[in-house]
Amino acid sequence: MTGAGGMSTHPELAEMRERLERTASSKPAILIEGLILLAGVYAAISPWIVHFHTGSPNITASNLIVGIAVALIGLALTMAPGRMFRLAWVVVPLGLWLLISPWVATVTHTASAGTIWNNCVIGAITALLGLAAMGLTVGMRRRQHHHHHPR
Repeated sequence: MTGAGGMSTHPELAEMRERLERTASSKPAILIEGLILLAGVYAAISPWIVHFHTGSPNITASNLIVGIAVALIGLALTMAPGRMFRLAWVVVPLGLWLLISPWVATVTHTASAGTIWNNCVIGAITALLGLAAMGLTVGMRRRQHHHHHPR
């Protein structure tokens, strides 16, 4: 049984939360969060920028939905980085979906070259940004572990 304050007042947990918030508010983290937000907005509006075929409602809807999801995660990361940073891993599979969706979501016909190029580029960028965001938290945990267990 925990004490009156529970685990939330444990000194190591408070220190870990403080380090996560420091890492999440670092310049590289702020840049990555902003780029995730922009990638999501672009993915959402790209069907109208690149002029996807009007006969491709699946890929248009897919980009709109996935783009909004990525943008919302990016927005959440910028507004509450300490609490939302663990959500960054979700950006990777969303980026991978954008990458493969021209072949998966267009069942009746093949996607145009513009659609394929658009989704490959924005999907790869989104997945890489998700990996970079995850790397920041992993790097922070590694430094934290190394700090508590000197050799």
